[in-house]
Amino acid sequence: MVAEVDWSNFRALVTSESSRAALWLSLRTSAASTLLCVVLGVPMAMVLARNDFPGKQVFRALVLLPLVLPPVVGGIALVYTFGRRGLLGSTFDALGLQVAFSTTAVVFAQTFVALPFMVLSLEGTLRSVGRRYEHVASTLGGRPTFVLRRVTLPLVLPGLTSGAVLAFARSLGEFGATLTFAGSLEGVTRTLPLEIYLQRESDPDAAVALSLVLVVTAVLVVALVHGRAGQRRNDGERT
Repeated sequence: MVAEVDWSNFRALVTSESSRAALWLSLRTSAASTLLCVVLGVPMAMVLARNDFPGKQVFRALVLLPLVLPPVVGGIALVYTFGRRGLLGSTFDALGLQVAFSTTAVVFAQTFVALPFMVLSLEGTLRSVGRRYEHVASTLGGRPTFVLRRVTLPLVLPGLTSGAVLAFARSLGEFGATLTFAGSLEGVTRTLPLEIYLQRESDPDAAVALSLVLVVTAVLVVALVHGRAGQRRNDGERT
């Protein structure tokens, strides 16, 4: 890919108005979807790791289903759930909200495909750390919210960080579900992968340059987050 980049025009290719809008939209929506993955993924992972209940395997299968579904199928499922004629469409219409083909739809699509990465990473970490320290904190009078905030979450921080990084990277590269559920409206739903796809037909040099930007951005985010997590882990070991 590096060898195919037109370096003489690289800056112009990646700083066009549409390219900058697509990159900024991708970063914003990926950050929002990662936050949503944390909010939804933490309780889901805790339920799967800490509890046994009828239908647990079915619940796990549903949570992990986006891993094996083609993203386009996921996008269609979102359309028939949140679209104007979907299962919840009338409810959103009554509230004056439109989800499909909006920036919110981009976040929903990214969350749909990225959530399993958060749940898998966090569930594995929860199982490995066990419940010993949680039980100790509870016997000392700690309330459930206190135990979760001051004991459980610090213990699973490495898994939470890894899950967040994976979710962000998956969101950043999401294409199929986004195109199907959100469309490709410049500045509204056209993320960087969609911009690359469109440029591939009209300006292959721009498509290659933007692909490199996407790869470098993902690598930098992963390296930065893992670097900080490793530093905190080393600091904790010293103390």
